Amino acid sequence: MPVTVAVDAMGGDHGPPVTLAAALKFLEETPEARVIAVGQEAPLKAALARLKSPALGRLVLHPASEVVAMHEPPADALRKKKDSSMRVAINLVKDEVAQACVSAGNTGALMAISRFVLKTLPGIDRPAIAGQLPTRRGGVVTVLDLGANVNCSPAQLLQFAVMGTALVAAVDDIERPTVGLLNVGEEEIKGNELAKQTAELLRASGLNFHGNVEGNDIYKGTTDVVVCDGFVGNVALKASEGLATMLYEMLKAEFTRNILTQAMALFAYPVLRAFKHRVDPRRHNGATLIGLRGVVVKSHGSADALAFQHALRKAYKEAAHGVLDKIAQRMAVMPALAPVPAAATEVAVSDA
Repeated sequence: MPVTVAVDAMGGDHGPPVTLAAALKFLEETPEARVIAVGQEAPLKAALARLKSPALGRLVLHPASEVVAMHEPPADALRKKKDSSMRVAINLVKDEVAQACVSAGNTGALMAISRFVLKTLPGIDRPAIAGQLPTRRGGVVTVLDLGANVNCSPAQLLQFAVMGTALVAAVDDIERPTVGLLNVGEEEIKGNELAKQTAELLRASGLNFHGNVEGNDIYKGTTDVVVCDGFVGNVALKASEGLATMLYEMLKAEFTRNILTQAMALFAYPVLRAFKHRVDPRRHNGATLIGLRGVVVKSHGSADALAFQHALRKAYKEAAHGVLDKIAQRMAVMPALAPVPAAATEVAVSDA
C-alpha cells in the first residue's frame, strides 16, 4: 500500500544534507513510498540541488518557517513554535496527508508536540518510546519504555507490553510475541512492588508472558519484547551505547598500536568489518513513539544518512503493516483497569 512519510528535514545535528540524502536513498529502494520534506525553503533547496536521484519526483518540499533547537525546552517548542518543521510534519500526519513522521530533533519536544497534536490511542494513558536492540541470536528485541515515562504504574507497564507485542506482531510477523519484565532477578519474589504488581497483571493479561528477565537477557534474545519504566530503560540504553563505543575504540587502539598490530589488522579486517556491521547501531536507528494516533519515529540526533534511512524504513513498515490498528485491537480485549494516578505520569525529556 502507498505510504507517505513526513520528514522533519531540519531536525538533528546535520539537518537537510543528511535528511534529504537519506530520504532519496529510502525512496530509491521503496517504490511505493513518498516523502514530504518539511523545513525552511532556502536550506532545503540548497541541499537538494547537490543531490541526484531517480526518485526526486516522489519527494515534495513543504515549507515551515521555524526550527526546534536540540536543547530547547519542550514547552517552548510546543507553545511558541507552531510553524516549526517538527510541528508541521506532525500536523501532516494528523491531517492524514502523511501516514508517518520521522524526526531527528529534540526528543522531549517531539514527544510533547506529538501527544498534543495526535493524542493517544483509546486505552493508552501515555505514549512510550520503543526501540530495537540486536541480540546474539542475530535478531532484535523490542524494549520499551526507553525514556518517555520516568515513573510508571503497573497498568501503564501492562499497556507498554500490549503495545510492544502489537508492534512486533505487525512488523516482525510473530503471532504471539513473548514478553519479559525487566527485573533484578528471574524469580517471582524479586523486585520492588511495581515489578511484582506488574507481573501479576501480565500473568492475567492473556499475553505470552515469559516472566521476569534480567539485563543480560536483552542481548540474549530471551524474549521478543522487554518491558520496563523509562528511567530504567534509558539507563540501560545509554549504558549499552557507551559500552559499544568503548569496545570499538579499544579495538581500534589495539590494532593501531604499532606496525605489527597494523599488519595483523589487515588479516583481521574481514572479521572486524563483519563484526562492525553486526553491531552497527545505525542499522537499528529509530525509536517509535508508540501509543499515539499516528506513527512517529524518533531518529538519533547525530544520525548520518544511513542511520536516518533506517529510521525511515521503520516508519514506513509500521504504517504499511497497520501497527495502530493492531494496538487498538489488542487494547480492546484487555480487561479494564483502574485509572492511573496523575503522579504516575511524569515525563522525562532526555534524548533517548
